[in-house]
Amino acid sequence: MSDRLSVLKTYKLYVGGKFPRSESGRVYEVTDSKGTWLANAPQASRKDARDAVVAARKAFGGWAGATAYNRGQVLYRVAEMLEGRRAQFVREVADAEGLSKAKAAEQVEATIDRWVWYAGWTDKIAQVVGGGNPVAGPFFNLSSPEPTGVVTVLAPQESSFLGLVSVLAPVIATGNTAIVIASERSPLPALSLGEVLATSDVPGGVVNVLSGRTAEIAAPLAAHQDVNAIDLAGADESLAKELEIAAADNLKRVLRPQPVEDWSAVPGIDRLTAFLETKTVWHPTGSLGASGSSY
Repeated sequence: MSDRLSVLKTYKLYVGGKFPRSESGRVYEVTDSKGTWLANAPQASRKDARDAVVAARKAFGGWAGATAYNRGQVLYRVAEMLEGRRAQFVREVADAEGLSKAKAAEQVEATIDRWVWYAGWTDKIAQVVGGGNPVAGPFFNLSSPEPTGVVTVLAPQESSFLGLVSVLAPVIATGNTAIVIASERSPLPALSLGEVLATSDVPGGVVNVLSGRTAEIAAPLAAHQDVNAIDLAGADESLAKELEIAAADNLKRVLRPQPVEDWSAVPGIDRLTAFLETKTVWHPTGSLGASGSSY
């Protein structure tokens, strides 16, 4: 019989490609569905939230400026890394959501497939929502989608991994950078996802993961002048209203909570287009005569 002591995992935030402890030094207990202790998770503070915004803004230019094809390759690499750590996430999801190993495995496999699905959309969404517009005059009129900027994402509370990736992946697939507030009750899969992102090709700061009290972290982010948009997927009705009011101060784009019966269903492109802006460019074609256009 071995008398070896287990090495318990220390979970940390993921900000700017690094793994800091909370600036406040606080942690809170995370338990499984039966109340059994699993780990102490960092309880992020307002300062941690502000640091995440700085990291996300710094990373935005490079990520938004990358080719859509390259972003697709990076997202696919995340799926590859998740596949290699599948057993770890099955265990964490089973503990977090009170699922059997078989059900948790289905959730993890669906999550990996969701990354691949969004990876395939990165270089196709522009053809769906952009293109040439007919105009009466000697002009080209072209519309193309561009990322909104820094997006705060309140991860779903009840779906700690599949729901999380379903709201995060479309944000970064379209060139935005993200600050994720993990499920308050079940943050461990989200914090472990940070470890996967750090060892994938995702540049530091593109995704930042905070854990703690959702309302406490979300309030300063909703009011932050350098956050461009917020997804309220993980907010209840009361909190969503408060955050929406705070977000109005700098005209943030707000995606209100939408009930989702089955996170494993095909998501469509609504979340891909939720945080895109449309840029329209006019360009003269030259002279138009009886013989046609000259360019």
